[in-house]
Amino acid sequence: MRSKLFVPGIRPELFAKALASAADALSIDLEDAVPESRKAEARSEVGRFLRSAEALNSAKLIIVRVNPLASPHFKADLQALQGTAARMVNLPKPQHAGDVLAAVAAMDAAGLAGDTTLLANIETPAALRRASEIAAAHPRVAGLQLGLGDLFEPAGIDRRVPANVHAAMFGLSLAAAEAGVFCCDGAFPDIKDAEGFRAEAAMARALGFIGKSCIHPSQIAAANEIFQPDPALIEQARRIVAAADAAAAQGRAAFVVDGQMIDPPFLQRARRLLLASSGK
Repeated sequence: MRSKLFVPGIRPELFAKALASAADALSIDLEDAVPESRKAEARSEVGRFLRSAEALNSAKLIIVRVNPLASPHFKADLQALQGTAARMVNLPKPQHAGDVLAAVAAMDAAGLAGDTTLLANIETPAALRRASEIAAAHPRVAGLQLGLGDLFEPAGIDRRVPANVHAAMFGLSLAAAEAGVFCCDGAFPDIKDAEGFRAEAAMARALGFIGKSCIHPSQIAAANEIFQPDPALIEQARRIVAAADAAAAQGRAAFVVDGQMIDPPFLQRARRLLLASSGK
């Protein structure tokens, strides 16, 4: 999921265009992009589209960001996704593991299939502090997503300072690694600042994130390019895994590939890279 295109749930005229885009995934939003007075309308439009043959037959990963757990719209949002092409629920503002368990129970009650996974937004100080607990709360949690706007703006943290962004990304990446899930970067708000988008995406890539959210189609190509696995690194990973099998047959845990000593942490990274490159 190198790129994830944000689509307002109240803009049905954009749904088919987004599905036909080069983004690896769609994130249809029922939360912040929809005013309170139009929540039911958006929910109906999204449900209708996600039950269409076009959506059901698409190979693209379709994610729906629902309203928060405490919202009066949360359960209705989940019920609207039953029998649709939505394969991942994006949960905004979970504060602790209990919120994840409550969300999963609601997903079960709404009849969402067990293979419908959960992407938890980490967008408050409390959530960042408890990110690994949130990620490990239930097997339905597939990944964590960083929300820098909600995390930084109320605290007066300047997003233009790279060290601030790096600190948040680094913490989230380690939390995701501890729980064994992926981490995805959030949106970059300045559509016209292509270089700023690329710089933030490159930082996320270097910290182990799998991709970045896009709020405009013009950002998709950069995200796909930056998060595309390096063919040379993939080939090296294949050599490492093959050498690991040979070393294991000889009773050795450490071995040399391309002049570098390889032991379990490096092997783990190689296997992770191969898994990511396979699209699984």
